Amino acid sequence: MTNQEIQSLLDKQRDYYRSGATLPVAFRIAQLKKLYATVKGYQNEINDALKSDLGKSHFEGFMCESGLVLTEISYMIKHTKKFAKRKTVRTPLAQFHSHSYKQPVPYGNTLIMSPWNYPFLLTVEPLANAIAAGNTAIVKPSAYSPATSKIVERIIGECFAPEYVVVVTGGRAENAALLDQRFDFVFFTGSQAVGKEVLRHTAEHLTPAVLELGGKSPCIVDASANIKLAARRIVFGKYLNCGQTCVAPDYILCERSVKDEFVRAVAFEIKRQYGDDPLENKNYGKIINEKHFARLCGLIDEEKVVVGGAVNADTCQIAPTVMDHVTYDDAVMGEEIFGPIMPILTFDDFDAVVDDLKTRDKPLALYLFTSDKKHIDRVNTELSYGGGCINDVIIHLATTEMGFGGVGESGMGSYHGKDGFDAFSHYKSIVDKKTWLDLPMRYQPYRKFYERLLHIFLK
Repeated sequence: MTNQEIQSLLDKQRDYYRSGATLPVAFRIAQLKKLYATVKGYQNEINDALKSDLGKSHFEGFMCESGLVLTEISYMIKHTKKFAKRKTVRTPLAQFHSHSYKQPVPYGNTLIMSPWNYPFLLTVEPLANAIAAGNTAIVKPSAYSPATSKIVERIIGECFAPEYVVVVTGGRAENAALLDQRFDFVFFTGSQAVGKEVLRHTAEHLTPAVLELGGKSPCIVDASANIKLAARRIVFGKYLNCGQTCVAPDYILCERSVKDEFVRAVAFEIKRQYGDDPLENKNYGKIINEKHFARLCGLIDEEKVVVGGAVNADTCQIAPTVMDHVTYDDAVMGEEIFGPIMPILTFDDFDAVVDDLKTRDKPLALYLFTSDKKHIDRVNTELSYGGGCINDVIIHLATTEMGFGGVGESGMGSYHGKDGFDAFSHYKSIVDKKTWLDLPMRYQPYRKFYERLLHIFLK
């Protein structure tokens, strides 16, 4: 799509938004219901697309993508009317007699840019938030997941007129053309490198943005943890979608006294969950493309592999892999892994681990497996990270009652449920001053009485 075509789309959306068509709450709810019904009707096609792009089984596709989308849309249908109401706040006595309130209003014309790793979920879920808040949207899915982008385009095309919501497909040229436009709000999910480019462009127009990025999310396992259960949950979260999950535990920090037990438990769980030969498991996915497959293969140190390590270049698959005796100097610790490789580092002093993590980039997620309440309190109060779990992984992003987002290097802003509505809204602060009373004390000329009063207060 050319720059002129993109400009034309945005101009039409500006005119549509200015008409006021998206503002009535009843209209927003009707559009959400339409989107829900269409997504539900396309379940098989969505699952087939996810299988084509990422090798996801139909169950995983529903559990981790379309099912979560339906839950989010349903939540917004139920709560949008309440979220859109003005919120009365206390008025100070000096403003007597007035009514003060905060009024949520849409930003207006928004841009949603989504990634390839959860290409349906991370496209349609923020769109549901944008619609609930009363915005228009141009949606730009990733070029790396073409089958899912195609079904997203079909669903949105059936649901909405292009002057309201429209999909723009393509690659870097289209991304650049979109970012050159002046939107009222930009929502981006992807890598830190691209996130920096998005922020540079939005800064040119002082456009507010939410950035959902990533980073190296640590998973701490101390000696008090339930090792078998920790291994089971970590294996699930680490190798889900072949590790291509922004909140997957990136690396393990395991207390030395239980490290060998943990490695054995992880090896057992990989076999139990994925079979003797995971590459033959029809429910085990693949790496998105050859470029990322080659990058991941370059992070594997065969001398440190204790579980897995098998690869299939023809299918872009890497078996669930565990590397032991890893240090921060290893290549696998130099970047976000985003693949099915689990490096294990050991520690002897929990306090030293916490102090070290304070010096590193703020991760999108942090996980702690422990039964030590002091350890839980210290991690919760002293470390900065987007969100996380105690004695589990990943599941914190699957609730509409909590916002999901990063901090520092892992992003800014959050969404899901009420936080998603708020992300796509501006809250105007309004004082409605009554006219039947007008106290004269604020007007000049100021009398000596007030000068004496001021003198008393400042004494």
